[in-house]
Amino acid sequence: QLTKTLSTIGSQQAFTLLQRNATAPVRAISTTTPRNDLMEFFDDKKNWGEQEVKHGRAWTKDDLRIKSNGDLHQLWFVLLKEHNMLLTMEHECKEKMELFPSPERLDKVKDSMSNLEEVIRERNRAYYELETGETGERPGKVVPNQLGIRFYYRAFEHVIPRYANRKWNERHRFAFGGSAVGKFLRLYRERLYNEKRKLRNRERNEVVHLLRRFPNIDRESLAQRFPTVDVEKLYKLDKIRMNQSVKSS
Repeated sequence: QLTKTLSTIGSQQAFTLLQRNATAPVRAISTTTPRNDLMEFFDDKKNWGEQEVKHGRAWTKDDLRIKSNGDLHQLWFVLLKEHNMLLTMEHECKEKMELFPSPERLDKVKDSMSNLEEVIRERNRAYYELETGETGERPGKVVPNQLGIRFYYRAFEHVIPRYANRKWNERHRFAFGGSAVGKFLRLYRERLYNEKRKLRNRERNEVVHLLRRFPNIDRESLAQRFPTVDVEKLYKLDKIRMNQSVKSS
């Protein structure tokens, strides 16, 4: 009926009629937090100049796995806001040459954000494996750089094909060669070997010291703490058993 009426009257009268029949706009209840401008990047004023700020622990993966996707989405922006605030306060304290209270808060926020990303990736992998049989992750492979050091390269899409992309081929050379590179690799591998050898020796000496000082120590827990050391073999050494006999006598 309204359509027939509009077709028989002029445009001005139709506009007036629509205004009369239009419903009044209704606004829902707003729960938006008050804006504090740039002060959102700073900590609460009551924490300024304090030596320590009370805070909780980081979000673990077990805590995040029971959350819904909407809760994780909201939590991510809460953590991001907290991370930016802590970085701002840390920079300001350095500029003023003052002590940044409870700097471990920044590490806990970073751990929480890392755990949240890992939980989201777990869900994405599970969904894509169920629907498509693939992980849905960006493809990649282990390739060597120009120095012969292997790293994991994550592929990404390009508008220009690889064989025609001259700039990409100049920046990404997955090959190495030459006597200088060979010498570098030998020295680099020798350095890595020496670091691992020194670490094994330090752990072995620490286990020997603990066995000498505490003969009745739990060897199973000691083996779990030092998985690269054969605790039972060290326990049977003559110098350790002689030390135990001297203490018992």
